[in-house]
Amino acid sequence: MSKSTAQEKQKTSDAAAGDAPPAQQQREDISAETNRRIVETISIVAGMHGSEKAAVLLLALGEEAKPIWNRLEDDELREISSAMSNLGAVRAETVEYLIKDFTNRLSGSGAVTGSYEQTNRLLLSFLPPDKVDALMEELRGPAGRTMWDKIANVNEQLLANYLKNEYPQTVSVILSKIKTEHSARVLTALPPEFALDVIQRMLRMEPVQREILEKIETTLRNEFMTNLARTSKRDSHEQMASIFNNFDRQTEGRFMSLLEENDKDAADKIRSLMFVFEDLSKLDPGGVQTLLRNIDKNKLGLALKGANDEMRNLFMSNMSERAAKLMREEMAAMGPVKLKTVEAAQQEMVVVAKALADRGEIMLAQSGGQDELIY
Repeated sequence: MSKSTAQEKQKTSDAAAGDAPPAQQQREDISAETNRRIVETISIVAGMHGSEKAAVLLLALGEEAKPIWNRLEDDELREISSAMSNLGAVRAETVEYLIKDFTNRLSGSGAVTGSYEQTNRLLLSFLPPDKVDALMEELRGPAGRTMWDKIANVNEQLLANYLKNEYPQTVSVILSKIKTEHSARVLTALPPEFALDVIQRMLRMEPVQREILEKIETTLRNEFMTNLARTSKRDSHEQMASIFNNFDRQTEGRFMSLLEENDKDAADKIRSLMFVFEDLSKLDPGGVQTLLRNIDKNKLGLALKGANDEMRNLFMSNMSERAAKLMREEMAAMGPVKLKTVEAAQQEMVVVAKALADRGEIMLAQSGGQDELIY
């Protein structure tokens, strides 16, 4: 072998050796990311209630789940329907983990989204309309898995107006079962003498028998919650704020400008009730990290590309240094992006944030000053 040939082989060998570490590092990074996502999915599943897991399975199966629905008892049907209507967005990894036997079939369909409308449509496909109406009417009431959770989400003035006509002993039991801060607001709204009587009974209260609790729950469900679902109407400004939240930016700006010219007070109130992308800047670090775990990374890059420096820094600072660097590189590589595409990605982040807030996983502060978070 000539000297020149030996030198060329040595250079080729050195080059191959030099290429190995980056390739190995890449494999390690991929493996670490895969393990992280597996651990994250296991953690999410571990935190899910049984009825939520069942709701994901039935949503994924769609109308093919009809034989399963037909075998459910009324209580099971009510609990799963409630979980389904409050489910929100579920990541594809979580769906696949929960129903491993159907992974291949689900891989094309990806994630599922549980909503009030989806639940109603699915139930109507195999249950009598009157039974569906009764179930959905109950779901239209305040959110919550149990009756006490639902009561805790009822406006204090509405609840006080109902309780002031009940026996003080019954009221004392009800207020002892809900969160103390909500009990305080309800007591404040009750007539002073009646409230004092309730407080004294709460102080002397002994453990309540299960049969009595069940009777009170049944009365609340049949009398109070049913009437509340039938008669309660959303505030018109709140409803309009929800409509404005679903406009694209240009449409929202156009209608808001026209409204300001004709009724500035109404425009200000709607604006204060709206939750927009910029309001995500008020999330605490834990909330930002929770949102990051639940948002599609491609959508995140698009949304942040059109965000101000403060918003970008907020999300980047809650990523690992490597992830933040990759995100910046991806954003730079996107080149020019249509404003409509950016706004759609930002709106999707808002939708995911609202779903997380509804499940109690993060706390949102809206545009109005009263909801600002103080640390």
